[in-house]
Amino acid sequence: MVGQTQKQAPIQVENLSKTYQVAEREGGFTSALRGFFKRTYKDVRAVQEVNFQIGQGEVVGFIGPNGAGKTTTLKMLSGLLHPSGGKVQVLGFTPWDRRPEYLRAMTLVMGQRNRLSWDIPAADSFLLNQAIYRISDADYRQTLKELDELLGLAPITRKPVRNLSLGERMKCELAAALLHRPRVLFLDEPTIGLDISAQARIRSFLQEYNRRTGATILLTSHYMADVTALCERIIIIHHGRLKYDGGLSELSRQIAPFKIIGVDLATYAHADLRAYGTEVPNPSGDGKCLVQVPAEQVAAITARILAEMPVLDLTVEDPPIEDVIERAFQEKVD
Repeated sequence: MVGQTQKQAPIQVENLSKTYQVAEREGGFTSALRGFFKRTYKDVRAVQEVNFQIGQGEVVGFIGPNGAGKTTTLKMLSGLLHPSGGKVQVLGFTPWDRRPEYLRAMTLVMGQRNRLSWDIPAADSFLLNQAIYRISDADYRQTLKELDELLGLAPITRKPVRNLSLGERMKCELAAALLHRPRVLFLDEPTIGLDISAQARIRSFLQEYNRRTGATILLTSHYMADVTALCERIIIIHHGRLKYDGGLSELSRQIAPFKIIGVDLATYAHADLRAYGTEVPNPSGDGKCLVQVPAEQVAAITARILAEMPVLDLTVEDPPIEDVIERAFQEKVD
């Protein structure tokens, strides 16, 4: 029976792999001429035996450095690419079969790709999507009203898309992708290139959309603020292989089992915290001295600093998530 059973996770990935054959040759006219008659190829393994499941309503961050295999994976999950091996079920469908029922149940948003026609207002592209997805007039009006409430679309949908700012265009891109009320969202860098304010608005929209609809979301982003704001769970992929699948806090405990103590001292110019831990630079410029200490020693070291130093203010924080992720890319995690 096609479709999702009650106990089945909406996204199930088993040993998913994708290998490309890439033509290669040396530079120069002679090599180009030789390649015209006889090409040589090499195999590039973009994704290698990746396994994971995503439950109903989860928002999961799918992260890795450039070339890690994130976009390739999303394209296979959405049905744009056929895998070289493995199995995938999304809502009970095999994506690359591209059944109409599946295409109406999911959406793929790529921050670097446009689905809106450049020369006409976004409202006209919305009507085109209504026809493509066979959305009734009543459902279309209701959904557009809800999206307008969340995104503030009314002032911008009548302008030609080419005249919209990047943030405005991304709002319209999201609206166009969600008019058919998909149950699964694949989001590939949805905030790329946006300013801080526009990024925050898109994040707030996705949080509220997930809360209202219970949609399952798989998100890739190089902005860790997107991941920390939206995702309790992350999947890390590197060189096509899955390196980590779990919570952000657990990753910090595995990769960076230390805390950062920030100390504002009355005699800042003479401060020397090296006796308490490893001093680290403070990029914020707020005048605090920062010292890195093992997580299990935080209470004891904090007590010593308070007893021995002229402290005006003291904070204890986790290491920056960017540093934790960078360490995860370089190290082996379980």
